[in-house]
Amino acid sequence: MMQIRRSQERGQADHGWLKSHHSFSFAGYYDPAWMGWGNLRVINEDRIAPGTGFGTHGHRDMEIISYVLEGSLAHKDSKGNVKAIPPGEVQRMSAGRGVMHSEFNHAPNRTTHFLQIWIEPNVTGIEPGYEQKRFADEEKRGQLRLVASGDGAQGSVTIHADAAMYAGLFDGDEAAELSLNPARKAYVHLVRGALEVNGQRLQGGDAAVLAGDSLLSLAHGEDAEVLVFDLAS
Repeated sequence: MMQIRRSQERGQADHGWLKSHHSFSFAGYYDPAWMGWGNLRVINEDRIAPGTGFGTHGHRDMEIISYVLEGSLAHKDSKGNVKAIPPGEVQRMSAGRGVMHSEFNHAPNRTTHFLQIWIEPNVTGIEPGYEQKRFADEEKRGQLRLVASGDGAQGSVTIHADAAMYAGLFDGDEAAELSLNPARKAYVHLVRGALEVNGQRLQGGDAAVLAGDSLLSLAHGEDAEVLVFDLAS
């Protein structure tokens, strides 16, 4: 079973300094049909205006992944981590028993465009942790590169969750397949461009929600960047 959710169907918020699209219920956006998928709880596509950002705030017992598309995101947390996240790098923060952090766009004239992703952990109350790695475009070109997983396989960042996240870039004749466990769930988020997912055409911001499928096929991309999630049911 595959269901397509179009970009315009997502929740939206405009706070002036922050413009956001919510794939799942979040903050002031509530839709009981879209509370998450498997253990994937949040995908927010955020655009932060120059010189603004999220002030210090807290999280606990959540695996939080930041995936920057344009600009840079400055991360600072109560564990002493201070790091800029540019495009091509993936940051994982395990909130565990509790962490305070801020995210800021220090650029004077450039918007930061990024995805904030929350995955429910399979352990709670752990020591908060942080990890950040770069994945070059060459590693994602025409294929799905594992960028986050429960065991840190293939140099991916390690999340405390029964989930895996892949990133890929597809254009022209480039194509890839991923075997799926029909007992699990999968979620495909098209970041930009256009791409065929199991024969159906997606545009930037669209998503494909899969359950009971054994194969994911990606083809006929047009400047496409895609994230694929393998999730616990």
